[in-house]
Amino acid sequence: MLRFIYRTDISNYPDLAHSMHRDRADQFARRLGWEVTVDANGEERDAYDALNPLYVIWQRPDGLHGGSMRLLPTAGRTMINEHFQHLLPSGPVHARDTWECTRFCLAPGAAAHVAAALMLGGGEVLRGLGLRHYIGVFDARMERIYRFIGSAPEVLGQDGTGRDRVSAGLWGLTDADRARVARRARLSTDISELWFRRAALAAPMARPRVAA
Repeated sequence: MLRFIYRTDISNYPDLAHSMHRDRADQFARRLGWEVTVDANGEERDAYDALNPLYVIWQRPDGLHGGSMRLLPTAGRTMINEHFQHLLPSGPVHARDTWECTRFCLAPGAAAHVAAALMLGGGEVLRGLGLRHYIGVFDARMERIYRFIGSAPEVLGQDGTGRDRVSAGLWGLTDADRARVARRARLSTDISELWFRRAALAAPMARPRVAA
């Protein structure tokens, strides 16, 4: 099932949180070789986890992490504005109706529909919080995943070529997009909307920041 959890509430789900950060370490440090920080518990996190992001998480039947992504309002600090401005031809993005998506992670052995379920969950956040777009940075590997899901972004800027290409993209969500992604996720939009409503998310700007 999909979970929508702010950082300040993640301690209510200790096994889910630990397995998410452990799987992030496995994907970004071990498999992709990124220069990320992994602590003594085998968990990966960074400074943006301290800004009280909203996590969209696919929770497996055993209660552990199956996949996740991290969302932050561009009205505040974001990775794309602080580290990837060269991919933004019009300069930094600061818009209350646009959020950044980072740390898109799939647990080892995750089924193909999990990536689509995360994108569907992201769409529920857009609809439920009255947002228009997500913005994010992705590599060539993710291009194939987004095409498979049926949710390819508008490319804003690119750097590099081939497997080393890095791009900044902007996602919206039409009704047709939502229906297509739901089919890939093997879910009905009714159930994804129900999961979002059950999360009863507070207004994002009212949420406190938290320590790393």
